[in-house]
Amino acid sequence: MKNIIVIVNQKGGVGKTTTVVNLATALVQSRKKVLVIDIDPQANATTGAGVDKNNLKHSVYDVLINNVALEDAIVKSESCKFDLLPSNRNLAGAEIELVDLAEREFRLKQALQKVKDKYDLILIDCPPSLSLLTLNALSSADYVLVPIQCEYYALEGLTDLLNTVQLMKAKLNPELELLGILRTMYDKRNNLALQVSAQLVEYFDDKVFYVSIPRTVRLAEAPSYGASAVALDIEAVGSQAYIRMARELIKRLREMND
Repeated sequence: MKNIIVIVNQKGGVGKTTTVVNLATALVQSRKKVLVIDIDPQANATTGAGVDKNNLKHSVYDVLINNVALEDAIVKSESCKFDLLPSNRNLAGAEIELVDLAEREFRLKQALQKVKDKYDLILIDCPPSLSLLTLNALSSADYVLVPIQCEYYALEGLTDLLNTVQLMKAKLNPELELLGILRTMYDKRNNLALQVSAQLVEYFDDKVFYVSIPRTVRLAEAPSYGASAVALDIEAVGSQAYIRMARELIKRLREMND
């Protein structure tokens, strides 16, 4: 079953983690069993889900480096209600340690084999770089979801990323497919945002999700409460956008799997 989605963009500050945490919560609201994997050393998805990254028995680092079983490292996000493979600062050194390990690009994929069929969807939050950690995520995934901010350099960065995805498909993961492009922090009053959005639709057509995520205070402040905006205030504008996004994603996955 194709159910692993990597949320990736080598540019920082485009709403990757916000998308992962809120989309996962919205999918839980749609009665899906969801696992979030935080493979970013900054561990923002971990803290954003209300999990203390400094008080973990095991983390994704132990799974990748110390061969700890993935299911033994999973914790529950009490605020967001999804399962989480958490991260912490130990992961910062994993880049160097992975270099000397056998099949270093496939460590996460191998660890996922025993648990992937227990979940309807698995979302992977990546660091803002095309590193060995990101390669592990891309090697594991069935689909790529790209959050993109509608600004001047967005299309150039997106082209580079999609070239990397094609290289991954050719060399390491022939099953990898682009699920779609999600416009984040979108302000329809901004002329540049409107122009970039129009270009995205022109170039990528139906790969651009119909739903766009607005820039809102609620989405920005939610991590400070250790919860997603969807969990904190489901009626908020940003929360409702992610609820609609979850529905569109489920529909798209159904169409692509048929």
